[in-house]
Amino acid sequence: MLRGFENTPAIVAATTVLSTIYPIHFFSNFMKTTLLRLSKSLSISLLVTLFAITFLFTTRSAQACACGCGVFDVGTLWNLPNGPGGMVYTEYNFSLQSHNWHNLGPSAAANNGDRIIQTSWLTAGVQYFFNNKWGVELQVPTANRLFVAGQDDGTLSNTGWYTLGDIRLMGYYTGFSPDMSTGLQFGLKLPTGTWTEPNVDRDTQIGTGSTDILLGFYTHHPFAKFSPWNWFAQSLLDLPVYGQGGYHPGVEVDSAAGVYYNGLKIGRVQIQPIAQMLVSNRASDNGPAADPQDSGYQRVMLSPGIQIDIHPIRIYADAELPVINDVVGQQLISQCLVKVNVSYMF
Repeated sequence: MLRGFENTPAIVAATTVLSTIYPIHFFSNFMKTTLLRLSKSLSISLLVTLFAITFLFTTRSAQACACGCGVFDVGTLWNLPNGPGGMVYTEYNFSLQSHNWHNLGPSAAANNGDRIIQTSWLTAGVQYFFNNKWGVELQVPTANRLFVAGQDDGTLSNTGWYTLGDIRLMGYYTGFSPDMSTGLQFGLKLPTGTWTEPNVDRDTQIGTGSTDILLGFYTHHPFAKFSPWNWFAQSLLDLPVYGQGGYHPGVEVDSAAGVYYNGLKIGRVQIQPIAQMLVSNRASDNGPAADPQDSGYQRVMLSPGIQIDIHPIRIYADAELPVINDVVGQQLISQCLVKVNVSYMF
C-alpha cells in the first residue's frame, strides 16, 4: 500500500474534486444546470459519487493522534442557510482517543507509545448572507488537549495545554435556486493554531502549521413535495498548500449524507430528528517532522442527532459513532465524537 502525500492519489483527489465541483471554463452553464436538477429530486448518482470521491481519491489512513476534526464541519444542518441574514454561534466538540488500533481492528496498547489524547474544542463563529447568492463565515476555534504517553522507563508523561486553533474563513455561493438549498463553499484554513508545544509530536499538535484551501458543496431537499422528510448531502475538501517546520498534513475529504424530519412542532418549538452517515478519508502526512507510517485515516461513522429551533435560537447536538476505522500503523482512535452547537439568528 502506498503511503505519504507524494505517493498517493491525493493530487488526483484535488484535481478530480476541483474539476467536478468547480470547473472554471464551463462553470456558469454546466454547474447551474446540474445543481438545479439536484435541487428538484434525490440523485442517487450524487451520493455514490460523493462517497466514491471520499473513499477512492485519498489513501487509506487515519490521523495518528489528532482527532480528524474536519468531520465536525460536514453533516451539520444548523449552518445551512435558508435566507439572507446573519447568525452567531458557539460549538463544543469532544473527542477521547484511548483505544489503540491497527488496520481494521484493535491492537495491544503496548504497540503504541501514545496512551490518551483527550480534546475539547470550543469554537466561536459568525455567518452572514448578504442576499440569496453570497455569504461568508468565520470560525475561531480554541482547544484544550491532554496528551498521555509512555516513557522508556515505563512511566507515563502527561502534557496538557490550551490554545487557539486554526481559524477558518469561508465563502458561500448559493445562487442556484431561490431557496438556497444547494451551494458551494470555498475558503482558507489559516495557520493560527499552536504547533510548537514542547514534547508533543506534530500530528498531536492543536494547529497544523499549514495553510489549506477549503472547497466543498452541500444540497438538501424534501423527498417529495410537501413531505416532512428531507435528505441532505455535503462534502468538504481540505487541501494543504503550504506547511511549516518540515511537516505537511495529508489531504482530507469529509462527506456526509442523511435524512431529517421537520414535521414535529410543539408550540413555537420545532424539533428535527436527524440520522446521518459520515465518511472521512485523510492521506498520510509527509515531511521530515511527519510520521507517514502512522498517520491518516479512513473512517465511517453513524450519527444520530437532533436540532431544536426556538426562533431566533437554534440548538443542535449529535453523537458520531465509528463503525469502520481503517488505519495505517499503530494509532489511537475514539469510540465516540460529540458535538453541541448553540446559535442565534439575526
